[in-house]
Amino acid sequence: MKAFALLLLSVPAGLYLYGQSPQPISQASSSPATSLSVLIAEARQKNPEIVAMTHSYQSAGHMAKAAGALPDTQVMVQHLSVGSPRPFAGYTNSDFAYVGLGVAQEFPWPGKRALRQEAAGLQANAMLGQSEAVTRTVVEQLKVAYFKLAYLQQTLAILVRDDQVLNDMEQIAESRYRVGKGNQQEVLKAQLQHTRILQEVNMDQREVAAQQAQIKRLLGRGQDTPDVVTEPLRERVNPANPSELREATRTNPEVLSRQAMVARSDKIVELSRKEFRPDFAVQYMYQNTDRRFRDYYMATLTVTLPNRGRRRDELAQALEDQKAAAASLDAETQRRMAEVQEQYDIARLTAGQLKIYREGLMPQAEATFRSAMAAYQANRQDFETLLSSFRDVLDFDEQYQKELSEHESALARLESLTGVTLP
Repeated sequence: MKAFALLLLSVPAGLYLYGQSPQPISQASSSPATSLSVLIAEARQKNPEIVAMTHSYQSAGHMAKAAGALPDTQVMVQHLSVGSPRPFAGYTNSDFAYVGLGVAQEFPWPGKRALRQEAAGLQANAMLGQSEAVTRTVVEQLKVAYFKLAYLQQTLAILVRDDQVLNDMEQIAESRYRVGKGNQQEVLKAQLQHTRILQEVNMDQREVAAQQAQIKRLLGRGQDTPDVVTEPLRERVNPANPSELREATRTNPEVLSRQAMVARSDKIVELSRKEFRPDFAVQYMYQNTDRRFRDYYMATLTVTLPNRGRRRDELAQALEDQKAAAASLDAETQRRMAEVQEQYDIARLTAGQLKIYREGLMPQAEATFRSAMAAYQANRQDFETLLSSFRDVLDFDEQYQKELSEHESALARLESLTGVTLP
């Protein structure tokens, strides 16, 4: 019976539980790590969303120039025949028949063209703000994905390390069992814990694959390109003054875009008032007759009188749009300030939690585990307590890396909201 038990213990844990040997935990990639700053520079150049918004802004700039231009010039050719619809009928015997060449040009009331150009220019400025907002959003998403990937890659390294420690624990349990100081259940619990680590590795690798796909999308890379290897995370110092960060949101591109829209609505209101003024058109025509007759020269001035009822409705619409733009600016400013405060609080609280892990929980768990290991080897501690202390070390290490990722992600969102680069 004892020989059968030893034979059972010699079977790998995965085979005992699932009918097949467990796959070994893969080591971290040997590829060199890529810094976040390098990836950000690449995203600014190649991200499709950033490229698209850049072209949209450039397009809006061209439209601003076109908005202030004069209406198209018209060139006219006329022919008047006399006595017959045939071309040139009566041209040689009537001083009414002629061939004419003319030009016509419309002139809006003074100031209208300038206001249209200014309004279109402010629209372009709003587009510039949206373009910068897209850039900041992409960079923020890249930072958050990078920090999440760094956390996962570091967690995988922790799992590999702790799996080796668990193997040592399992060997000690087997040795104790062979000499009659332990029992079979201790070895089985160690094997069960090993399988749980394999499960965590598999789940982390799924998350790694998702983050790799996200980063490659943000970089504009193909999904078949080599994976990104991150640098280890480091805890950055929190900003000291949240009020300065909240004030910095006034330069947030979304806020600046709304400010440009408010200024544009002011120009539209001013333009709507000028639309009550008439526009003009000038036309000049040269009419050539036969040499026996004198030529004709004709100048025409046209005045376009506005439909005042329609113009009043357009002015009322412009005034409502002006109020809506001002309210939208206020709402956007308040929303961004609230987001800054929220992310600042997250960064502050996670920094405190990191200190608890770093100065309290992790050293205490490590000391407890070392003590439990020594006591277990001396037959003064049960294996369940040793396994519990081992799990505490593993859990606190993983939680520390996750909290560090959350802390850096909160700082990344603060940088995106305020435009401030935190050290």
